[in-house]
Amino acid sequence: MTCLNIFGTCNDGANMRHRKKGKKLNLSKSKREALLKNLAVSVILYEKIKTTEAKAKAVRPIVEKLITIGKKGDLAAMRQLVAYLPDKNAARKTIEDLGKKYKDRHGGYVRIYKIGFRTGDKAKVAYIELV
Repeated sequence: MTCLNIFGTCNDGANMRHRKKGKKLNLSKSKREALLKNLAVSVILYEKIKTTEAKAKAVRPIVEKLITIGKKGDLAAMRQLVAYLPDKNAARKTIEDLGKKYKDRHGGYVRIYKIGFRTGDKAKVAYIELV
């Protein structure tokens, strides 16, 4: 590909991440999607999990959107949750328990606590929990 610009270089934007949302977490797309879905299920079912800070920050918006869908409580919301989450119990809990618990709250369902470093590899570790 030939590009002519005033700097004499060609940059087709392949290296720039302008307007890209989310973190890659050093994983391929399919592995990253599976990891985030399973982390979302764990947060919904157990309401508090311990993970790395980067993973916690990546899964927070997903969990908040799922709870917002669950607040609707209708059949379409249930189908959306079942289509996204790999565990039907998590979809059921989102609709029946969390939707009712957060019906008067407008966002901010998830809290992240930073708790230090992991002993093996010194990765930053955090708790992610439902408020």
